[in-house]
Amino acid sequence: MRIIQTLDPGFMSMGDKLSRFPSIYFMLIALLGFIGVMALYSAGSASWSPWALPHAIRFGIFFVGAMIISFFHPRFWYTLAYPFYSVCVLMLITVNVMGAVGMGAQRWIDLGFIQIQPSELMKVALVLALARFYSHRTVEETRRFSALLVPAILIAIPVALVIIQPDLGTGIVLTAAGLAIVFLAGAPLWWFGLGAMLSAAAVPVIWIFMRDYQKKRVLTFLNPETDPLGSGYHITQSKIAIGSGGIAGKGYLEGSQSHLDFLPEKQTDFVFTLLAEEWGFIGCMSLLSIVFILLMKMSNVARSARTQFSRLIMQGVAINYFLYVVINTAMVMGLIPVVGVPFPLVILWRNGDDGSDARVWHCGIDLYT
Repeated sequence: MRIIQTLDPGFMSMGDKLSRFPSIYFMLIALLGFIGVMALYSAGSASWSPWALPHAIRFGIFFVGAMIISFFHPRFWYTLAYPFYSVCVLMLITVNVMGAVGMGAQRWIDLGFIQIQPSELMKVALVLALARFYSHRTVEETRRFSALLVPAILIAIPVALVIIQPDLGTGIVLTAAGLAIVFLAGAPLWWFGLGAMLSAAAVPVIWIFMRDYQKKRVLTFLNPETDPLGSGYHITQSKIAIGSGGIAGKGYLEGSQSHLDFLPEKQTDFVFTLLAEEWGFIGCMSLLSIVFILLMKMSNVARSARTQFSRLIMQGVAINYFLYVVINTAMVMGLIPVVGVPFPLVILWRNGDDGSDARVWHCGIDLYT
């Protein structure tokens, strides 16, 4: 009975839902998508192909999907949580056994007409599974050490499968987002302090098991000038492009680093650098201001949620989005090692020809609960 009460705050008619439709929320998402189209049009040298038009079409599809699923009752997500998580785990196992390889990693399931990246779906599945686990537990129950076992397993399984691919960036995001949900559910702070100490002590062991290219990324981050034409090329060119943008930028379609192909992966992971070169500090701060407002809207939705389940879902989505933005912007500025994490909503897929990413509809869950 307690579970039913946590999921069914009361019937809401379609008219009530439409009257509460968060138009500003979706306007912000649409604005970020439009910025992405502009950036990819510039990256393609003022051409709709090969990136801008596919991005616009895919964004439009996922945007409509986000609006539709925002009307779903939380009971639907509660019922779906564990089955969806299980399916995503099976997909991750399938990827590691027979997945498609791209850019040196085995991350996709190739269905012929589309490639699916299960690690992206897992970001939603993990949020749903953890939210369901904590939805009918009191604060006292959550603070018991025994309550940490199941969430630890739910987090560890996908993280291990993703790191094997290898995809360290996504593994870090999954771990951080999962632990954040555990904390927001009411877990004691000292658990995380202890975990941080154990993680720090395990760094030498982790270094031994890291792949050579991952070690090179860390060493390049510490001193990119040691190999400016090799492993340090990406971050060196990114810093040059960002610095050359100055306060107001060089102007739209006028970015020399990107248009002369000095800037690698300008259509995916380094799109923020392209924007910084063309629009400068003012443009970057405007983009990040939009992101900040969107995160505040997410926070407001979470605070007004009628149930613990809905609150944790929205907070999990917001945390995922926040982590992606922070990691991507810090990466292109050389503040952290380079990892495969694009700027969410501005970019929808990682390699330019893979439409599997579902970051748009992450933001459509539980707007009415």
